[in-house]
Amino acid sequence: MGESKSSFHPALAVSNIKNSIPITLEMENVQYSTWAELFKVHARSNKVLHHIMPPAKGKEQPPPSTDAEKEMWATLDATVLSWIYSTISRDLLNTIIEPDSTAMEAWDRLRDIFQDNEHSRAVALEQEFSTTSMEDFSNVSAYCQRLKSLADQLKNVGAPVSDSRMVLQLVGGLTRPYRGVGTLIRQSNPLPPFYKARSMLTLEEAGMAKEAATESAMVASSDENPNRGDKPSQNNGTKNSGRRHYTNGRKNSGAAGGKKFTGNKGGGRDQQSGSHGGQVGYFQW
Repeated sequence: MGESKSSFHPALAVSNIKNSIPITLEMENVQYSTWAELFKVHARSNKVLHHIMPPAKGKEQPPPSTDAEKEMWATLDATVLSWIYSTISRDLLNTIIEPDSTAMEAWDRLRDIFQDNEHSRAVALEQEFSTTSMEDFSNVSAYCQRLKSLADQLKNVGAPVSDSRMVLQLVGGLTRPYRGVGTLIRQSNPLPPFYKARSMLTLEEAGMAKEAATESAMVASSDENPNRGDKPSQNNGTKNSGRRHYTNGRKNSGAAGGKKFTGNKGGGRDQQSGSHGGQVGYFQW
């Protein structure tokens, strides 16, 4: 039996293929195996996997016979083809696009591109995998992601990398701050899985970042309060006190109301102001 006679099909309800396949397949940053796996999962969930891969023996479907079935098949195939074109780079699109191509033909062209010259590609990928180190990446996640991507590509060209070798390469390329946890991973028997080793390094990275933030906050607090805890200068206090005392004496000189001026008596003007007798006087209340 061909495609369902119903006008509704789950594949036709997909509005944005990027939600299901968030990566773009490129020649420069090869992620074919990851892209292909995501694409197959999406196609299988929407019942159109047979448009890119021949069904297994015993599960073949008869070709569409009626006009309605043929029209539905063509519509679904064009939908899958548009998914392929929407998730690859412009260079790849220009390479594989052909007039009146089916989704399976486009799928096979992409597979041939990335699986061509497998031995040569395996040698190049193997060398890159063996020389990858963390110093070339900004954080643990980027480093681990690159190792995983290279391992996937090696698997795609018939040279799979074992999980234990991935862990050993991961540890061998660590920078100095991570060598402690790297030694812990290396001495584990058996070696932890790659995902667990990655988790251990990620936790170590988070701990170091938190410690660095705490130290920065303490330094900033110290810089903002350089004289914190110092006692006020006694000289300044004495000078200011004397100035206030003198000012009060001038302000209240000659005032009535029982105030008595004592000190050097140098004449009437001296008694009034206390400023011409050669000494500074003071009031006694």
